[in-house]
Amino acid sequence: MKTQLMKMLDARKEEMIQIRRYLHENPELSFQEQKTAQFIVDFYKGKDMNVQTNVGNGLGIIVTIHGGKPGKTIGLRADFDALPIFEETDVPFKSKNEGVMHACGHDGHTAYMLVLADCLIQLKSSIAGSIKIIHQHAEETPPGGAKSIVDSGVLDDLDSIYGIHLFPTEPAGVVGYRSGYAMAGRSYFKLVIQGTGGHGSSPHMANDAIIAGAHFVTAVQTVVSRRLNPFEAGVVTIGSFDGKGTFNVIKDSVELEGDVRYMNGDTQQLIDKEIHRITSGIEVEFGVKCELTYTSDYPPLYNDPQVTETVVASLQSMNDPDIQKVMEFPMISASEDFAYYAEKIPGTFFFIGCRPKGVETPYFNHHPKFDIDEDALLVAAKSVGQVVCDYFKVD
Repeated sequence: MKTQLMKMLDARKEEMIQIRRYLHENPELSFQEQKTAQFIVDFYKGKDMNVQTNVGNGLGIIVTIHGGKPGKTIGLRADFDALPIFEETDVPFKSKNEGVMHACGHDGHTAYMLVLADCLIQLKSSIAGSIKIIHQHAEETPPGGAKSIVDSGVLDDLDSIYGIHLFPTEPAGVVGYRSGYAMAGRSYFKLVIQGTGGHGSSPHMANDAIIAGAHFVTAVQTVVSRRLNPFEAGVVTIGSFDGKGTFNVIKDSVELEGDVRYMNGDTQQLIDKEIHRITSGIEVEFGVKCELTYTSDYPPLYNDPQVTETVVASLQSMNDPDIQKVMEFPMISASEDFAYYAEKIPGTFFFIGCRPKGVETPYFNHHPKFDIDEDALLVAAKSVGQVVCDYFKVD
C-alpha cells in the first residue's frame, strides 16, 4: 500500500497545486468560509466515506474513512481559513477578495489533504482501522475552531492525531519536528485608561491618560525582563496605542491592545498576574481608572514525546527523493489552535519547509508577500501518508 500511495501522490502533484491556487484566489476569513467549505464538501461527493458538516462553532468538516478491517482510529487535521491582509505578491493566482489573503499556507494545507484523503479512500481496504480527516475552520481567529470541534465529542474515539504547518524558514524537502512544548500559547489584553482631559497649557488642571499609558508600556516590559525566569520563554507586545488627539489637548482616555506568548501554564499565570498588578499600580500612581480585558486564547502546543518519536522514526526511514532532511526545529513563539486537540489526544504537529526557490530571506507567515514553494505540497502529502501507513503497519 505504501508504495502504491506514494506513486498515486506523485501522479497527483499538479492537482494539489491547482487546488491550492484556486483556494489562494478565493480566500475567506475565519467563520466566513462558506464557499471554501462547500468546495471541500463537493470534492468528496461520490467517494466512499462519511461526511459531517457544520461541526463545532462554524463550518468544520469531518470526513471518516473506514478501513477494510476494524482497528484504531486516527485524525489528520488541515485548516482552511485566510487572514485580513491585502496581498502584495506578484503571482497570477493572486487573491480576488480584496483585503483577504491566504498568508499562512492554509490553502496548501487543504490542497494536500484533499488529495491525500482521496488516495487513502481508494486504498482503504488495506487499512485495519479508521481515519478521520479534520477540515477545520477558523484557526486564525479566537476562540478558533479546534476547541469547539474537540468539545463536540466527534473526536472522542481518536487514538492519536497529526497535523502539519508550512513554514518558509526551510526549503521544500525539509520536515521539522519538536517533541514536548513546540509552539507558544497566546493571550490578548485591552487596557482602557480613563483620565481627565484639559488644555495643553494647563496640565495641572487635567490628568493625562497618555502619560499613564506610556508608563504602562514601559512597565509591562519588565514582566519578561525582571519577573520571568531567564530560562523560560515569554513575550509581551503592545501592538496598538490609540491616543491620537490634538497637539494642544490633554487626552481624556487612551486604549492599548497587547499580545502575550508563553511556553507553559506557569509562565502564562505569572504574566497574567503581573499585568494585572501593574494595571492596579497605574491606577494608584496616576489617579486614573483602568479597565483591563485579559483573555487567554490558545494554550501552548504540546507534542506527545512518544508519538513524536514514532513519527520521526517513520519519516527518517523514508527512501524518497522528495523528503531530503528530517530535522529538529526550535520552539516557535507563534501559536496554533491544534494545541486543543493535543491537550486531549496524543499527537504531534510537525513542520514542512516551503521556502520559495532562489530566496535567501523569505517573507514569514502572515506577511502580505508570503509565498511558498509548491513542491512542499507533495512533501506534506507524502510525509503524512508515510505516518499513516506506518501507524497501521501496512507495507
